[in-house]
Amino acid sequence: MDALAMLQELLEQDQFELVFREKQEKADKDIRLVYLMNDAVESFLVFKNARMTGEYRKDYEGELEASISHNGKEYILIVRQGNSVVTLFFDDIFPEVHLYDYGEIGHFWVQGYEYLRQLEYRIAILRDKLYYLGEEFCTPKERELAALSEFPPLNYCCYPAVPNQYIVPREDGWRPSEEAITVMEELAGKVNDKRMKRILRFYRRYPLSMVAKEIARMLHRNAHAELVDLLNKRLKEESAVYPRRSFGEEDQKYMALIEKVKKRQEELKLQGQESVLLREEPFVNVKDGINFQVHLMIWEKGIVNRKVVVESYEL
Repeated sequence: MDALAMLQELLEQDQFELVFREKQEKADKDIRLVYLMNDAVESFLVFKNARMTGEYRKDYEGELEASISHNGKEYILIVRQGNSVVTLFFDDIFPEVHLYDYGEIGHFWVQGYEYLRQLEYRIAILRDKLYYLGEEFCTPKERELAALSEFPPLNYCCYPAVPNQYIVPREDGWRPSEEAITVMEELAGKVNDKRMKRILRFYRRYPLSMVAKEIARMLHRNAHAELVDLLNKRLKEESAVYPRRSFGEEDQKYMALIEKVKKRQEELKLQGQESVLLREEPFVNVKDGINFQVHLMIWEKGIVNRKVVVESYEL
């Protein structure tokens, strides 16, 4: 990973969010810059032995002007935020990456077919991890599954997990990639979903939005539940190789909440209702305003379509 190239990439995108630790030791003079933050990864660029002059505007949003030089002893980064200028002097720069288990993460920002929107979200953050950090930060199976970010019947085109204002569309968004269709064909073959296999072959030949929308409708039907469940299982298995976030002393109260929701889950099971437990949690290294929550996605009987209701619990 080329830290200087990563820094240049951020600056070109007008991204410059510094992180200062609340209880930073006096001997620790490093300053961190946010690189990629999502439920799968928290990553930073670390300015080693750094000192800062000028005015850093934490809440600044707008275009940046930046330059970096090296005088043989140290690097000098000058960033102009509007009328303010901040300068960083540092000895070296290197990436810091923390990977996390995202297989049981859930955010319910958009209603309707929530179980598909959770898949769309996990695939999207997996794709970002692969794109920004590289293959070495993903398992071989994750690299395959990330291709599904270019499968319109399941991605933001049909089942966006976030409101429209947060969606960054890609060029020719309704056109699937060959890799994405291949992954879906393999999954459909595993569960012997013959109808899905047929329409995927047709979709490969005729990658039209009307075909994508028909596949999207099929994905929320009971007849194709096994395929969706297999995809969810694959994502969960691959992400399970990474640790869960730990919040130190607060872990105990979080676990108490999880146990409380698990008891509710057992009660539902005795009543004949299956459910999926999902967590919503804040970042470890940056305050993001998200509180720890636990959600139960409860399956309800539908004649044709799969349906869920969501119960949410918070400390």
